[in-house]
Amino acid sequence: MASTPPTQEAFLREVDEELRRDELQSLWQRYGRLGIAIIVLLLASWGGWLYWQAREVKASGVEGEQLSQALDDLQAANPDAALKKLAPLATSKNVGYRASAKMAEAGVALGKNDFAEAARIYGEVASDTKVPQPWRDLALIRQTAAEFDSIKPETVVTRLGPLAAKGNPWFGSAGEMVAVAYLKMGKPELAGKLFADIGKDENVPETIRSRAVQMAGSLGVDAVKPPTKEVTK
Repeated sequence: MASTPPTQEAFLREVDEELRRDELQSLWQRYGRLGIAIIVLLLASWGGWLYWQAREVKASGVEGEQLSQALDDLQAANPDAALKKLAPLATSKNVGYRASAKMAEAGVALGKNDFAEAARIYGEVASDTKVPQPWRDLALIRQTAAEFDSIKPETVVTRLGPLAAKGNPWFGSAGEMVAVAYLKMGKPELAGKLFADIGKDENVPETIRSRAVQMAGSLGVDAVKPPTKEVTK
């Protein structure tokens, strides 16, 4: 019996398969093992990236739990147990966990009256350019407070001067230390003005404002903000 001629669809499929075989053979002749190696390398790289992503997510979850346990230890007045959990977090690749762990470590050092160690750790956070600026500013203020009595007043002014400005979120804390530094430098007029500015700033915490008003008054500067006059219609 005569064979049945292939349909147009079957014919096209056979031609397509033949073309693919010719293309694969041509690619092998052109690139050979190098081409296959590149493909394998790309696939391996993609797989490695996916594996790395999965590990990062998992590691982040583990570190978060570890930090939470360390904070629980601190609340339970068990600083030694907390420090053991904080130590590996202080070198974490995750900026948030690293900064949090170091700030907690510095707090433990302060609790032990080890002001030099606390200042050192706060300094590491303040100088870490990968840490968000608000964290760095807070660390700088705490570093300065921890070593306030052991550094020159000029250092305090230079270090905290940019933060001791009206409108800055740390104006009260930074400004108070700068004003005291001015007193140590024999510049009561600058100290009095700064204390007065702090006392009149309603954005500064009440406790700091109250101290500033008293200090300004002792220096002969009025720091009491006059009441706002009501406009009568």
